[in-house]
Amino acid sequence: MNPPNRRVLLVDDDPALRRILSHWLRGADFDVREAGNGMEALAAIEADCPDFLITDWEMPVVDGPELCRRVRASNLPKYVYILFLTIRSAPAEMITGLEIGADDYLGKPILQGELLARMRAAGRIVALERRLSEMARTDPLTRLWTQRTFYEVLEKEWERVSRSGAPLSCAMIDLDFFKRVNDMHGHPVGDAVLKTITEILLRNCRASDTICRYGGEEFCALLPDTTEEAAVAWAERLRASLSGTVIRGGGTELRVTASFGVAQRRDDTQTSAGLVDQADQALLCAKQSGRDRVVSFELLNSARQIDLDESDQHGIFRGITARHVMSPMVVGLHEDETVGQAAEFFLRSRINSTPVVNREGKLVGILSEKDLLATMVSFDSWESPVRDVMKPNVICYDEDTPIRVVYEFLCRVSIRRVVIVADGCPVGTISRGTLLRWFRNLVLSKGLVETTSTPEPHDEKDPHRSKDRLAETAETIAGLARELQRRLREDPRDLVPFVVGGATRMQELVTDLLAFSRYANDAGQTGAAAIRSMHLTGGHTD
Repeated sequence: MNPPNRRVLLVDDDPALRRILSHWLRGADFDVREAGNGMEALAAIEADCPDFLITDWEMPVVDGPELCRRVRASNLPKYVYILFLTIRSAPAEMITGLEIGADDYLGKPILQGELLARMRAAGRIVALERRLSEMARTDPLTRLWTQRTFYEVLEKEWERVSRSGAPLSCAMIDLDFFKRVNDMHGHPVGDAVLKTITEILLRNCRASDTICRYGGEEFCALLPDTTEEAAVAWAERLRASLSGTVIRGGGTELRVTASFGVAQRRDDTQTSAGLVDQADQALLCAKQSGRDRVVSFELLNSARQIDLDESDQHGIFRGITARHVMSPMVVGLHEDETVGQAAEFFLRSRINSTPVVNREGKLVGILSEKDLLATMVSFDSWESPVRDVMKPNVICYDEDTPIRVVYEFLCRVSIRRVVIVADGCPVGTISRGTLLRWFRNLVLSKGLVETTSTPEPHDEKDPHRSKDRLAETAETIAGLARELQRRLREDPRDLVPFVVGGATRMQELVTDLLAFSRYANDAGQTGAAAIRSMHLTGGHTD
């Protein structure tokens, strides 16, 4: 292995002088390569950048000053110390050499002792430069690359794969609930956690991979020659390794998990920063769907970004939370119910997906008609429990989340609906249709358009438990009406969020109520009673 910071490129058109100088330098433990002119030197520098460049002033093809200019204009991976060899000793020429980028000069004839003394002095300068450069380019705690250095490497990889067409993937990694670690155990334990994940990252990476500490508890990995599918497999191995590791620090033992977002460079990925942003969007989905999981950007799309000013100049979203807009959850599926029961539920409820809960009512997954179709390979699947076919990755938001956050998310991803939770239990959903209905009601409240009639429900046979559905829906509507009435009595400063939000939620439920009433032979009276009850408690529908 070559000595660190000891590689020299010696450039002179005199072969005899090169042999002598090379002999002296090698005797002082320098690793020496030779070039006969500036053009050969430039090719050698591009192939393998040296630490020192010792060059003659006067040479054919490309002389020493021009070689110096080109080296200083090049984007090299490290600083190259340049020493001129010259018979020119006039002050004006010395100044010219230093001005164009040389660090030192040595007059001919060359003395061995003087050459080696100047090289030792140059070595101290180069070593100091390397230390300062490393400090600026690496994170002091983990010794990983900084975000700035990561983007420098990313740009070079981007140019390479743009020419070659090779795959390139990026993974964003975020430690789950890391703030709790610092708050409960102190920052020394938090530092131990960061060092541990660094060790796991490095153990699972190739020499060609680039890992950086992106900021705080976030890391970013650049994976050359890797497809998104392979990157997901890599991230899954890393996730499992981390979650199974006991971290010790400050007399404490704990386990942590991490969320991963993975993206691959596609033909429509326009910039290198766009690749990182796609991985970051996938990471957001991983965190919103329960953390400790890997999500790929392939599940999302590149819908346009919605860039709203924080001040929200029209006041559309100001003060509105997910609770004001969501469609309340009346019924759902239990993880112990069968695929057959789930199929019956979808057929009679006019929805194509629903949250799944456990015995404590906590959200554990989501099931769609598509998931059920995937199980239709044998008659035995009809009795399989829902937990075996549901998707555990659920995009969910707390009911107190500002609606602006949910709106921006649904605008930029292919996912059509998110689940709203309170203490881990599903209490509602928000879809693109929900947002459109809420916005329509907001417009109606401003008197900008006239109301339209409720769409006709589907006319189907009465399914099992339709009366139960009617009763549950009517009870929920009555509860919403009472809540709206209470809010109105409190006389808040701005009634619009409560009135529009309450009307939106009740309108969707009334539509469900009318649909269920068409299914049951005697449900008409139940539906009418529910609507009368709502009027008696102060609720109204459009």
